[in-house]
Amino acid sequence: MCGRFSQFHSWREVHTYLNVCGPARNLPARYNVAPTQEAAVVRQGTKGRALDFLRWGLVPSWAKDSSMAARMINARAETVAHKPSFRSAFHKRRCLVPADGFYEWRGTKGAKQAYRIFSPDRGVLAFAGLWERWEKGYGEPFESFTIITTEANSKLAPLHARMPVILDPVDFEYWLSPDLVANDAQALLRPAPNDDVEFHAVSKHVNNVRNDDPGCIEPLSEDQDSDV
Repeated sequence: MCGRFSQFHSWREVHTYLNVCGPARNLPARYNVAPTQEAAVVRQGTKGRALDFLRWGLVPSWAKDSSMAARMINARAETVAHKPSFRSAFHKRRCLVPADGFYEWRGTKGAKQAYRIFSPDRGVLAFAGLWERWEKGYGEPFESFTIITTEANSKLAPLHARMPVILDPVDFEYWLSPDLVANDAQALLRPAPNDDVEFHAVSKHVNNVRNDDPGCIEPLSEDQDSDV
């Protein structure tokens, strides 16, 4: 599962790593992105890769209302090609979700310890995502996205059974291509190598979705509680 993540790299870093087109932008620093909030995604446009802000929690175009968004923040790699909620987007509307890391919680209810997972070089990560456009409401149409998850690699398995699909840069163009067939796309949905991720415990500050500041990513100090 991926229920929280961070996006605080600069436009230059995201632009360079994901080869995004368009003029420079001031990207808001997000340290604790939560479901139903807006976050940056990268999609293939007619003039190259474009960065847009979509709502996290995919709402299929056929849904009667948007209430299901909070339950659709993740799509399982094993079923994404066939599940009605994600099938159309998987075939036609794939995207990249830039991130600086994500969070998982380990332990029993009421005593869970939060961990931040990130790249060893602190660089940008790119999650495999899907997006949709929903137009059936009374207000303005809106676009939403989901993050695809797969089984955790052996390094992260002690924290959680699943992890986001982290795509290798050599696969970005392949993943975004409208000509990519479903079987080939699904072949990319595998756990990241152990050496591609690190993690450390963080404080309970991150547990509250209202906290969205650098304190969310700071390693747990020795005088704070941890089950490590």
